[in-house]
Amino acid sequence: MSGVLYFDGNCGMCTRSVNSLMRRQRTGDLRIEPFQRPGTAERLGVTADQLTEAAWWRDASGDVYRGAEAINAALSAGMGSRIPLGVYRIPGMRQLQNAAYHWVANHRYRFPGTTPHCAAQPGDC
Repeated sequence: MSGVLYFDGNCGMCTRSVNSLMRRQRTGDLRIEPFQRPGTAERLGVTADQLTEAAWWRDASGDVYRGAEAINAALSAGMGSRIPLGVYRIPGMRQLQNAAYHWVANHRYRFPGTTPHCAAQPGDC
């Protein structure tokens, strides 16, 4: 499973998190892009407002996931294992992870992070 994880490039916590994912991946199947890049909403088939609400995953087959499911898909791609997506799909786990993800996403600018991707690489956003 390969694809792209689209993240908030203006968020220091988000930038730190995707950088950590990239350092730990084993497969090379995980790519990251800030969702601020022009054309991202159209590529994912979502509105601009929806785009900023969560992280997004688009795999090689064109399937699109958002939020906690997107993070689990990225973990699966980076690990070369479907275990994270399998755990996410256990009854009750999806609801728990979605609730936790929603809370973190809504408070993401309050968490410590690093220099946001779009500040460090402004031409990339």
